Amino acid sequence: MNQFTLQQKFFLLLLSLITIGFFWILFPYSGAVFWGVVFAILFEPLYRWLLGKTKQKPTAAALLTLLSIVVMVLIPVALITGSLMQQAAGVYSMISSGHIDVGAYFRQIMGVLPDWVISLLERFDLTSLSTLQQKLQNAASQISQTAARQVINAGRNTFDFLVGLTVMLYLLFFLLRDGKGLAAKIRATVPLSRKYKQRLFNNFTTVVRATVKGNVLVALVQGALGGLAFWFLGIQAPLLWAVVMAFLSLLPAVGAAIVWAPVAIYLLVSGSIWQGVALIVWGVVAIGLVDNVLRPILVGKDIRMPDYLVLISTLGGMELFGLNGFVIGPMIAALFIAVWDLFATAEEFHQE
Repeated sequence: MNQFTLQQKFFLLLLSLITIGFFWILFPYSGAVFWGVVFAILFEPLYRWLLGKTKQKPTAAALLTLLSIVVMVLIPVALITGSLMQQAAGVYSMISSGHIDVGAYFRQIMGVLPDWVISLLERFDLTSLSTLQQKLQNAASQISQTAARQVINAGRNTFDFLVGLTVMLYLLFFLLRDGKGLAAKIRATVPLSRKYKQRLFNNFTTVVRATVKGNVLVALVQGALGGLAFWFLGIQAPLLWAVVMAFLSLLPAVGAAIVWAPVAIYLLVSGSIWQGVALIVWGVVAIGLVDNVLRPILVGKDIRMPDYLVLISTLGGMELFGLNGFVIGPMIAALFIAVWDLFATAEEFHQE
């Protein structure tokens, strides 16, 4: 094996330091950069289609694609966020004014629980309403302190969000317009043979598209179905619960059932039998089967991960990267599987 010369070692050190410095500079806007790359990969087919419609004018096609993303994604998200905040504030106001009596709901549920369940709850000191209220008040106090700090920093947070959004859209435009050339340059620097580089990059784009579509779209569909059921049954703040169910749907196995199952149980024990039965049937048949039917179509069989890996990677990703981790975590896990599969099937790495 050839030894590196002093000049080569110095250049590799310089290359490493400059690369670390570059990513350090990008770190404050890592979320904006990440979503810019994700949207560029997701909407690349739309850009290619618009490129043909605009007679091979990259700038016009990129601008039209950017406009489509704003109309189809960003504006609906902003409208839903605004409505969500209004419903959350409305629920809080009704609880504070006494229109929603949490104590009455608690006593009603405790009155119909079997003895063994009550005994189990007593071990955790959860059968006393006053004790439960004290625990909830302590949690609410911590949440209020956090919310107060966020309100104080609201101006700065809003400014940072707008700057991040601007950076994302600006970067997205150039990734759409010049992405093909940039990808070719990156591919040329990877020290692998052409067939493995092609397979690696194909796996990367497939994983990104499948992860976002498989996780986000399935979560949106499950949340929408759950919110529709809550609206039909007259449950308060259906949009709020729809968003909560969509978020929890990112977790396999349990997912949206964490929300609709307790509500169905409460409807049953409170005497609303047909509403409770209808919610259970809807939850199992409509919401539950979406994950088993829609996810394989969107993700595909090649990179479909086991549920336990999706769960662990989602929770781990959110712990490390915050809200962005619900995409980053499963994406890294899927890439881990794809790269190790490439390594296992590559003859160059197993020659004796």
